[in-house]
Amino acid sequence: MAELKPKLTQVDPVWSRVCDEAEAAIKEDPLLGGMIHSSLLHHATMEQALAYRFSFKLASPEMGEQILREIADQAYGNDPDLGVSARADLMAVYDRDPACHRFIQPILFFKGYQAVQAYRIGHWLWRHGRRDLAYFVQMRVSEAFGVDIHPGARVGKGIMIDHAHSIVIGETAVVGDNVSMLHSVTLGGTGKEDGDRHPKIGDGVLIGAGAKVLGNITIGHCSRIAAGSVVLQDVPPCKTVAGVPARVVGEAGCSQPSITMDQVISGG
Repeated sequence: MAELKPKLTQVDPVWSRVCDEAEAAIKEDPLLGGMIHSSLLHHATMEQALAYRFSFKLASPEMGEQILREIADQAYGNDPDLGVSARADLMAVYDRDPACHRFIQPILFFKGYQAVQAYRIGHWLWRHGRRDLAYFVQMRVSEAFGVDIHPGARVGKGIMIDHAHSIVIGETAVVGDNVSMLHSVTLGGTGKEDGDRHPKIGDGVLIGAGAKVLGNITIGHCSRIAAGSVVLQDVPPCKTVAGVPARVVGEAGCSQPSITMDQVISGG
């Protein structure tokens, strides 16, 4: 008779830390017990918890929690990269946002993180030809979180959107890995033209609050866009741009602007 090998338990250090923090949070404030149990501890995996948060936050009289939960579970089950991206985004927020002290905070409280995870499900629907449903997700994310990301946009891993109020990302926009942006950022078009009409943001870019990046232009890797800038032309890699319209005002100041989050422009 063949020897049966023991089944190894999958190790997920990110989810294990989330659960440890959740238990500690309940001890600190038992009034949060119901919310934390239903949102985190009731679930076996991070993907299940994110699917629950997606369905709970986006449910409406038009579409209830059960249907949305089925959609999210299908997405996470079909595409493991959604869970990988969710963990990378969580680490990005924890590492870069000085207001984030625990892993549970973005999942429970930060609308930027929650909006990006909901967008990822909408993008999965878009890629699988379920475009009306993807538009519904976009609409509800905009209504619930004040973040409007077209489901056709392509967004990389390790994304941090701080505060996340009034974020707009257009249909043909591309956002690379390890990008950080603050509130009121627009990645938009410049008129009524159809086709490829939105910005392409390289890896490691930092986009300051209120910046508008418009048109089918390229923002080079590891560059910085100063707060309030209006960018209408390509930006070379590792440069800082500022102004209306934006122009190059110097080097990026470091190798990874999106990670250091340094927005101070040195005087010339």
